[in-house]
Amino acid sequence: MRLRQLPLRQPQQRLGRHSSSSYPVQSPRHMSTHPSPPRVLSSFSNPSRSRCVIHPHARPYQSHAKPIHASKLIFGQPVHETHPHLLKEGEITPGITAQEYHERRASLCRSLPANSAVLLPSATVLYRSGAVFYPFRQESNFLYLTGFSEPDSLAVLRRTGDGSDDYVFRLYCRPKNRDAEQWSGPWSGLDAARDVWNADEVGDISQVESSLADILRGVTTIFTDAELVKDGIPTKFGGLVRSAAPGAATAPLKPRVNSLRVVKGPAEIANMRRAGQASGRALTEAMRRPWKYEKDIATFLEYQYHQSGLDGQAYIPVVAGGSRALLIHYVQNNGVLDDSELVVVDAGGEYGTYITDITRTWPVSGKFTEPQKDLYNAVLRAQRSSISLCRASASVTLDKLHSITETALRDALRQLGFDVSGDALSILFPHHVGHYIGLDVHDVPGYPRNVTLKEGHCVTVEPGIYVPDDDRWPAAFRGLGIRIEDSVCVGEDSPLILTTEAAKEVDDIEALRDSMPN
Repeated sequence: MRLRQLPLRQPQQRLGRHSSSSYPVQSPRHMSTHPSPPRVLSSFSNPSRSRCVIHPHARPYQSHAKPIHASKLIFGQPVHETHPHLLKEGEITPGITAQEYHERRASLCRSLPANSAVLLPSATVLYRSGAVFYPFRQESNFLYLTGFSEPDSLAVLRRTGDGSDDYVFRLYCRPKNRDAEQWSGPWSGLDAARDVWNADEVGDISQVESSLADILRGVTTIFTDAELVKDGIPTKFGGLVRSAAPGAATAPLKPRVNSLRVVKGPAEIANMRRAGQASGRALTEAMRRPWKYEKDIATFLEYQYHQSGLDGQAYIPVVAGGSRALLIHYVQNNGVLDDSELVVVDAGGEYGTYITDITRTWPVSGKFTEPQKDLYNAVLRAQRSSISLCRASASVTLDKLHSITETALRDALRQLGFDVSGDALSILFPHHVGHYIGLDVHDVPGYPRNVTLKEGHCVTVEPGIYVPDDDRWPAAFRGLGIRIEDSVCVGEDSPLILTTEAAKEVDDIEALRDSMPN
């Protein structure tokens, strides 16, 4: 993994690191118009040679410790040397390089006022019952800024000046521990935090209380989204912050990071496109087959995601047959499918922690009835029209897109004999037409929908009609639920549909079942 590919800043411009190994490595962390000698690091070889590390259980930075090639070790998450089938050289997570993570941190710090710092605690391990835990998923902003995917960690960013590179990145995490890792599985340790994840300084997370005050000395504003007070009482983390920087004000970090995360770069879009392509193909393959139970579709899709090289499912899917489709987030997925009904499937996979969000509706039998087809086409026409506006040149917001979609659905429903007066549309179309997507299914929480869409925004477009089974609505459509959703990246003059492999035209869906071998 060639992490250090750019010349360093001049020595007087940067913080030094404790260095005792003979393996010089250049860093993408710092750039200068005047190349300087490569910084000597404690663990890894230079980019032109195979990378080696100090024995993981030697005392830190012992220069006489016998080097071990990184490919022979087990880290807390994949690195290129151990998982070349998942990560290319220079990548920290799939598709995202060390350089890009540095640029994200630099961009955030440039947006901060002078004498400020960022505190980012990692996510914690969550337990479903007793000692049975859920798969660990890093807190999204922590992941976005560091690429480090382990619990029991704290990232600290400190703005140090007005230059584009003037910040310090400190990463507190767990040091290597042979006995603990034998029981709990591997983690990466302090050397790797410095030399793989490019932290300027590293520390033992269990010792953070003794050093945080020095790090935050002179800071007047701390940006963090961690819970500092609960029920009027400081949390453990809140007490730590108050003790380390008693005079500093605190401010929410989320708005600062949201403005960065909401605009996706090429690598992020490529990850989402890969997830969308594989997920779309899985859904099309599901439409091709007859199914009796909702759970079988859900299981099939998750298997297909893994088979195609995705990380797995991005969220708990909705597989709703018949009138269960009127429940927007029905996730029990334990019903029987009837050939006379439609099934709504809201499902998608993820790649490199970037998600795709797709919904398709199809007839269980493989053939639409006339009422099903009429209502389906009404939703599809509205969706196609709204997708066409997902371009910067259209100057629309998500809220404006929702209003346009409502108008299209209202007109179509009126033609089908619906009384759309009063609150009709709020009943038939009760959710918003779209949301931002990215690392999270509902990405950048709190970012407003009244912002004009621009190139790099990635959103869903998901109109739906859900007809209650009562006398207010035409009898032929009662109990029908239909939603059609694609993930879309906003371009300057045209949208990029990330999920186009999922069939959605009536003729295409019906032809799929006909193409099944006998």
